[in-house]
Amino acid sequence: MDEALLRSLTPGVLGVLVRCGADFAAAEDAVQDALVEAVRAWPADPPRDPKGWLVTVAWRRFLDATRADAARRRREDRVDEEPVPGPVPAVDDTLQLYFLCAHPSLTPSSAVALTLRAVGGLTTRQIAQAYLVPEATMAQRISRAKRTVSGVRFDQPGDAATVLRVLYLVFNEGYSGDVDLAAEAIRLTRQLAAAIDHPEVAGLLALMLLHHARCSARTAPDGSLVPLAEQDRGRWDTAAIAEGVEILQAALARDRLGEFQAQAAIAALHADAPAAEETDWVQIVEWYDELARLTDSPVVRLNRAVAVCEADGPRAGLAALVALDDSLPRHAAVAAYLHERDGDLATAARLYAEAAHKAPNLAERDHLTRQAARLNARRCP
Repeated sequence: MDEALLRSLTPGVLGVLVRCGADFAAAEDAVQDALVEAVRAWPADPPRDPKGWLVTVAWRRFLDATRADAARRRREDRVDEEPVPGPVPAVDDTLQLYFLCAHPSLTPSSAVALTLRAVGGLTTRQIAQAYLVPEATMAQRISRAKRTVSGVRFDQPGDAATVLRVLYLVFNEGYSGDVDLAAEAIRLTRQLAAAIDHPEVAGLLALMLLHHARCSARTAPDGSLVPLAEQDRGRWDTAAIAEGVEILQAALARDRLGEFQAQAAIAALHADAPAAEETDWVQIVEWYDELARLTDSPVVRLNRAVAVCEADGPRAGLAALVALDDSLPRHAAVAAYLHERDGDLATAARLYAEAAHKAPNLAERDHLTRQAARLNARRCP
């Protein structure tokens, strides 16, 4: 059974049903039933037209569910036309599904879950595993999201910026369970880039490729985190880096700079350095200045403080940190690093321990705890 094929066909099949009059929630349920049936039937009797097969079965499931419920019978009367058997017209509804699943009325977590289900073709179990929540909890979240967007017209224009933000959230979840969400986000962003010609879509795809290229070097054999400066750059995926840089250069040439392009430019400068000490930190600070201008984000300014430290020294980095709220996520970790670079080991050790207490995951907590222990050992041999 080709699971990748099924997942790639999912948005197109869902789009056909919605265009033919099914509301989003009922159509998505019917498509999921058709996918289950495909897993059962295709190994013994593979169809010549997989998408047409799925459309036919999903439509029948939709009609069965509609007829079984008297309250839904009125909806059946509003159906414009039934998908006719045979080859499915080559209409790509993937882009509209992106916009629908990233509807502004949805919370970010619901939009991410619905995108993974409806566009990505993942099961509720897979999404629940990836987010480390019970399957029943994720099922409720997806059901609420489907009900929310069911009344939205399928032909309404969507907000590309919201779609990009949802895909960025998917990417940042990384890997958990049996689904690599970073790889899934790259796959979905490639689909979006093929459907919409926009430099920020290209910028996001470049950013994902450049970050994901370092994936295998980010952890040691024991599972501990390896900071960027200490990573074995020979383990970086040079093909992904080359593709990301090429996509980024084409996007920047269009002179419509956005935040994802600026982030990708920073990632490209890190990827371009043969060794950590050869990183062009002056250019990175300049790109952080552009990014801060575009986003006015305190998190961007926090990361900029580290770049300023590397470019102009720890005192300059600490000066850049002064204006930032110390309740920001990872503020203590950044402050600890800057104080260590400045030679204040006691303050750095205390801040590393404080950062470990606030860490969002176990791997980061263990890394920061080891940093605190390392400095305390240097202070008190």
